[in-house]
Amino acid sequence: MLEGRGAEATLIAATALECTALRRIMPTARIVQTGIALADVRESLGDVVVSCGLAGALRSGLPTGTVVIPREVTRPGGATLKCDAELVEIFAASARRLGIEPCFEPLVTASTIVRGDARASLAAQGFAVVDMETGLVDAPRVAAVRVVLDTPEREISEDWRTPFVAILKPWNWPQAMWLAREAPRAAERAARVVAGASALGA
Repeated sequence: MLEGRGAEATLIAATALECTALRRIMPTARIVQTGIALADVRESLGDVVVSCGLAGALRSGLPTGTVVIPREVTRPGGATLKCDAELVEIFAASARRLGIEPCFEPLVTASTIVRGDARASLAAQGFAVVDMETGLVDAPRVAAVRVVLDTPEREISEDWRTPFVAILKPWNWPQAMWLAREAPRAAERAARVVAGASALGA
């Protein structure tokens, strides 16, 4: 069980893929599948929330598989969310035990899949990675463990916001093959970092 100062943490992830990785490694944890942009949240997430799963790199030098544990997150409206410092350090220690040096650079939460000029613009503002959930969380203590999937060198179509629609379009099939290989690996890496924190007293 993952706890923070006595309160059980809720682990959130947008998709079934990400939640399956968490549940396989942490079967007793409280895990909530939120949907993209928290669209499926129907309950209180509690006081300690850890946003887990995939992210997109905004600049070069953060390849697929990079573990990101941001110290701060910018919300869609521009406000800054400071991640819980204690949890950040515990997750960082967990990553290092796995032989992974995490990235602590800022994350920004966007309302859509970020590509092309929009990706470059966010990178120029100092953001390293982007997701669609963390900055929407409203809780006293928030942390994120995200693993890079798409990068400036390998972008994914906006169609993947609705996978059942994306897979019907033949031009997305090469991406589908790459995603089928890399997305589960990235989701499992995030889950293992989060799971390792339990052994460190989180």
